[in-house]
Amino acid sequence: MTRLFRSFLLAALAAAFLSSGSCVYGQDTGGGTTNNFAQPIAGVDVDAQGVLKVRQFDPRVAQQRLMAARQMRDNDLMRGSKLRKVSLQRLEAAIQEQLAAGQAVSDDLAALAGLTSIQYVFYYPETRDIVVAGPAEGFVADPTERFVGINSGKPTVLLEDLVTALRAFAPGQPATGVISVSIDPTEEGLQRMQQFLASVRGRVQPSDAARLAAGLKNNLGLQNVSIRGIPTDTHFARVLVEADYRMKLIGIGLERLPMRFQSYVDRANPSAVAANAMERWYFQPRYDGIAVSEDGLAMKINERGVQLVGENERVAGGKRTITRRVNKASQAFCQEFTSKFPMIADRVRIYAEMRQLMDVSIAAAYIQEQDFYGQAEWAMPVLGNESALTVQTYTAPEQVETAVNAVWRGNTLMTPLGGGVQMQPRKALAKETLVVDREGQTDQVKQSAGPADLKPGQWWWD
Repeated sequence: MTRLFRSFLLAALAAAFLSSGSCVYGQDTGGGTTNNFAQPIAGVDVDAQGVLKVRQFDPRVAQQRLMAARQMRDNDLMRGSKLRKVSLQRLEAAIQEQLAAGQAVSDDLAALAGLTSIQYVFYYPETRDIVVAGPAEGFVADPTERFVGINSGKPTVLLEDLVTALRAFAPGQPATGVISVSIDPTEEGLQRMQQFLASVRGRVQPSDAARLAAGLKNNLGLQNVSIRGIPTDTHFARVLVEADYRMKLIGIGLERLPMRFQSYVDRANPSAVAANAMERWYFQPRYDGIAVSEDGLAMKINERGVQLVGENERVAGGKRTITRRVNKASQAFCQEFTSKFPMIADRVRIYAEMRQLMDVSIAAAYIQEQDFYGQAEWAMPVLGNESALTVQTYTAPEQVETAVNAVWRGNTLMTPLGGGVQMQPRKALAKETLVVDREGQTDQVKQSAGPADLKPGQWWWD
């Protein structure tokens, strides 16, 4: 942190650039409220050069779709269900049939029959079906062209995300250890930033706010997006990147949550932060809350939160090292984000999607760990084959522009933020976190409605 002549607080982070004083408000509903698409929805675009940018989406077309979808509630697919089951092999067969006929994958398959979460994984030895199950409802494409529930507004589990997770834990392949995304400034950018700050030290006044913001943005330059464990050009990867950088926008006050919430900038005390400190925040799942039946053929993912974790780093010569220094403002920001995460995910869809992907990854890891593939003699010939079923259809986010928010307070200039999302799905299946359901409740749910008496071509049932 660099002392300046006038009272000035400036925070910068890896995200799409927004001019000083502007805000993006998180008005999109992720679920838990009535879905009416009444407000503009925030999202992202990635241009042809792989640079991530913020975008606002017009809700008017989606409102017309929603009205039409609600008129179809008598349709079995569009009817809500507390527990809808999807057989992965039968799903694959339905996809293969459409592809063989030269058709695009239909919406019911793309939206996994309206599943809004994966709460269970079942294996039925008698039919060799590997099944995922959870609540479902009718669905419609929102202004960003993502499927959401027509009543709750919760995002549906997407076929392409499930496929990405299954491929990360594919039959006969080594397990993916970590799925992660990180957005970080370059060493060269940090060096240029430090040189720029040194050049303006002692010569700053309130009217220089815009010049300082532009100077920081230009000197830090584009920041790098690193993705591990999954292909970078998938929807799965884009969700993690968007969740990460929008969290940082919230941290520095460029995006406001639709609830009472204090950003890091709101809390920061410039005198309590070291001169060359840089805060790093990243999401990780809570790895508790997984229950399995005694025979291992049923697994339940209990509802749980997501943690935002903070680290303090020191910047010197463009290089970053982790310190043990505690930044109370950062700590409080992370704690409030963690404690309110269920509410945030209900109000802002991208965080509901991120939590959903964490659960999908745990489900995929369990299928591989229990070798349901081998027991079912299923090699995932279509779902596991990119040339047969394409999910790598997005421009990979490679870089983001620096965003700068200028706020007058104290006489301190705060440095950029790094961070990301990190998940280790197999950690949720470790002995110290896994709970064996000796009362048999998970198995009872499995047995309540198996894949018996299904019609030819039927791949989901309630």
